[in-house]
Amino acid sequence: MRVLAIDTALEACAAAVLDTVRGEIVSRESKPMARGHAEALMPLVKRVMERSGYSFSDLNRIAVTVGPGSFTGLRVGIAAARGLALASGKPAVGLSTLAVFAASLVAEDDTSPVVALVDARHEHVYMQVLGPRGRTLVTPRLANLRDALRASTTSRAPRLVGNAAAWLAANWPARERRAASVDQRAAPEIDWVAKLGAAAPGDAGPPRPLYLRAPDAQPQDAAQIARR
Repeated sequence: MRVLAIDTALEACAAAVLDTVRGEIVSRESKPMARGHAEALMPLVKRVMERSGYSFSDLNRIAVTVGPGSFTGLRVGIAAARGLALASGKPAVGLSTLAVFAASLVAEDDTSPVVALVDARHEHVYMQVLGPRGRTLVTPRLANLRDALRASTTSRAPRLVGNAAAWLAANWPARERRAASVDQRAAPEIDWVAKLGAAAPGDAGPPRPLYLRAPDAQPQDAAQIARR
């Protein structure tokens, strides 16, 4: 299987091509960035595809991170994946940012719990807790500090990963057993977007954003002009 992976969910613009028959990532590029994904993504995808030696017709599917993450970044990546899938006639699959963050740690050791964390701002995080064999113990959700600590400290010393891992570790209660490791990352690894994309069911329908919270900007009802 050949998979084009795309990630613009957080502070990177990244793409990679995985060939499972060859058992390797044949091309990848990741550029750190907090904004500007819309302008950077398609030229980056073009470079990655050219370096891979494959055309879009050679692909079997396209994988993209669907959140949680930046509202703007998610829309850019998902729109690109869906557009490329439509143009090439290939299916597109969506992957949780939290699952991608956790994937490499679960692959290293599937016996210890993993807490994947994404900064949701205003002292909140998006989080997911995985137990042995990568089984979900706490489903993806928005949590404040107290609830995030409660969910993270109920099992034996977890491994923390994500762009809010250091923040949670810094607020860890002194009476609790410390986290086994803290893996602070600004963005998911694009290689794991590709690998999880290859393993994902292909019949889930078009990728859709996983926001987990309403946008900060809301319509102001008081400012609306009354209709006559």
